[in-house]
Amino acid sequence: MPSLRNYDIFVSHAWQYNQDYYNLINLLLSAPNFQFRNYSVPTHDPLVSAATPVGLQKLADLLDTQIRPTQCVLVIAGMYANHKYWIDKEMAIAESYGKPMIGLVPWGQQRVPTGVQERCHEMVHWSTVSIVDAIRRRAL
Repeated sequence: MPSLRNYDIFVSHAWQYNQDYYNLINLLLSAPNFQFRNYSVPTHDPLVSAATPVGLQKLADLLDTQIRPTQCVLVIAGMYANHKYWIDKEMAIAESYGKPMIGLVPWGQQRVPTGVQERCHEMVHWSTVSIVDAIRRRAL
């Protein structure tokens, strides 16, 4: 299948827990006939310190700026328990703009957090084909 468009995505992630994030980005980069722009900010380029109330608000505002132009949001379900506050914040921003959310079940994980499962439009397992197909189905 030819690449018909460029997808603008945001991947929910945490700077301290980023291996799944990088694995996902590499998976998407290796997908045949699939092109995307990544609106997430990786660990080597953090936006701001979240250690103060001003920093928390600034980070939330910057997340809004990242999510607003995207066509879908990918939520890695395995990170939810440890980073519930920020993932909930990212999902709330996505919901406020009507962005479709795709929940990703990490390889070998049996259970999915209810908070992710209930809010995502679709849950898919960790494979190139299922993730890319979900993006193509759901992206605005």
